[in-house]
Amino acid sequence: MAQAQRPPASPRRRRGAAESLGSIVLGFESVVVFLAGLVVYGLGALPASIPSWSGIVAGAVLGLLMIVTAGLLRHRWAFWVGWALQLLLGLGAFLVPAILLVFLIFGGLWAYATIKGMQLDARNARLATETDPRPDAANGD
Repeated sequence: MAQAQRPPASPRRRRGAAESLGSIVLGFESVVVFLAGLVVYGLGALPASIPSWSGIVAGAVLGLLMIVTAGLLRHRWAFWVGWALQLLLGLGAFLVPAILLVFLIFGGLWAYATIKGMQLDARNARLATETDPRPDAANGD
């Protein structure tokens, strides 16, 4: 019996350092943000006019947005969305001051991942386009 021939698989898209580091930060942060929503609910930190379960929903939605954004980091605009999500997390410190610590830690990680990652991507792109200036480098001498 003849086996069906599979077409050759297309090569995987190469991810840059900023995309890789940013998606790691947002992935871990999404779990912590959901747990922060549970803290807001458990402490009853919302005003009386807002249902207490809204803390869980807000934490879940913000965490889900972080996961979606992590998957979209191949686009440069998604990094700005990530910064906006960091800002939303920072606003949560008005409800529960301990969220400020989470904001500072993950905001710092996000800043490092995006800034340093883009520097590494620029350096790698520059190195990929440069050729070895030594005249004898082509023949291995």
